Amino acid sequence: MVNRKDPIEAQTKGVIESLANCAIEARAPRRISNFKSQISNLKFEIVPLCLCLSAAIFLSACGYHVGGTASLMPPGLKVIAVPALKNDTPRYRIEQGMTEAVVHEFIARSKYRIVSSEDSADAVLHGEITSFEAIPVVFDTTRTTTPNATTVPALNTTTARATTMLVSVHMKVSLEDRETKKVLYKNDSYLFREPYEISTDPSKFFDEQGPALERMSRDFAARLVSDVLENF
Repeated sequence: MVNRKDPIEAQTKGVIESLANCAIEARAPRRISNFKSQISNLKFEIVPLCLCLSAAIFLSACGYHVGGTASLMPPGLKVIAVPALKNDTPRYRIEQGMTEAVVHEFIARSKYRIVSSEDSADAVLHGEITSFEAIPVVFDTTRTTTPNATTVPALNTTTARATTMLVSVHMKVSLEDRETKKVLYKNDSYLFREPYEISTDPSKFFDEQGPALERMSRDFAARLVSDVLENF
């Protein structure tokens, strides 16, 4: 007796296998598409990284560096002598405040030992204050009334009293190796200016020139130490 179910089962099995193969073939392009998308995203992530690395290599090759992070001083230099600056101006003791500011700035910002004697130093910092001037830049032009004891009417006058002064100081500095006399740093054109006000009330008068010179000394010291350490 012939079993009629066998052909039907065979046909059914064949249809199922065909459908399964179609499903696999349908999923395959999606996997390939997802894989291509991942590769594309990876390329977009790699390109900026490569650009950053290339820029860093290019800048380092050109000699650029972040200011204040690299020192071009000789590697064997450990002790710097900072004697008192030479004062060629009539301003009394101006060199003392500037010398103290330079010493303080070197101690605060560098690893070098700072001394005043040249005998025990590896390098010597020479400084000279070449000019000093204080000139008025703002005047009081307020009109005032002057009373008169006679019958003549009171007089109106305009004062020309200075209310703001400007201090200007020129300096030149050099740092040289004590043994070889090689100049490690030199600048002959330092110029610093600092304004200060003058009180128009005699009872409240206070000489503001001293504090102005202190501010200038700190600015000069900060600029000088930065220039020496970075050797611009």
